[in-house]
Amino acid sequence: MTSSALAAAAAERAQNIRQRADRPSQRRSSEQAGARASVRTRLSGVQLRESGDGGGTLEFVGHASVYEASYEMWDMFGPYTEIVSEGAGADSLARADLDVPLVLGHDQLRRLARTSTGSLFLTEDANGLSVRAPALDPADHDVAYIAPKLKAGLIDEMSFAFRIESGQWSPDYTEYRINRYDIHRGDVAIVGYGANPHTGASMRQPAAEPTGRARALLELGIARA
Repeated sequence: MTSSALAAAAAERAQNIRQRADRPSQRRSSEQAGARASVRTRLSGVQLRESGDGGGTLEFVGHASVYEASYEMWDMFGPYTEIVSEGAGADSLARADLDVPLVLGHDQLRRLARTSTGSLFLTEDANGLSVRAPALDPADHDVAYIAPKLKAGLIDEMSFAFRIESGQWSPDYTEYRINRYDIHRGDVAIVGYGANPHTGASMRQPAAEPTGRARALLELGIARA
């Protein structure tokens, strides 16, 4: 975004938003009206490897959001930057009935794992929203589709769908901070592209473990600015 576009949008926002606690109106991920509002980031610390359970399953670990890192968003007035606060998902993740699937491209019919079935675990750590699916079935069509793309580095980013419960605009209305979100019945998704400029990726193939059984390991690490 250009500084002039950011300033112009902020001026409009200041004139039309009643209070700084108001949520962004027509929130979206691009300038195009009607675009989906999703927060995307490169996979932080991701691993895709044999799970070690003896059943030939695959373990997926990554981050669907990086906290305290700004990214570009748009509302009805124009561009702004957005930040998810550390701990913003704590209340939602603590729900006993939490129901969140791990999906491909936010497609609810392409589910790989789900919290309500015990096949997906979501937690918050120092980086952000941590995702762990310990036993993906390689015979599943969608797992078989995405696994080689992750290993080859063709796909290396994630996103999550959620509802904002609490947040606040900066005094100049150029930045919106999400202080609390609800991810229940949202999703965490493996996606093609991300909008977080603070992240990067690398890949390595480790040596075989002492058991002699080689494991394919893809690690994508966050490169902090």
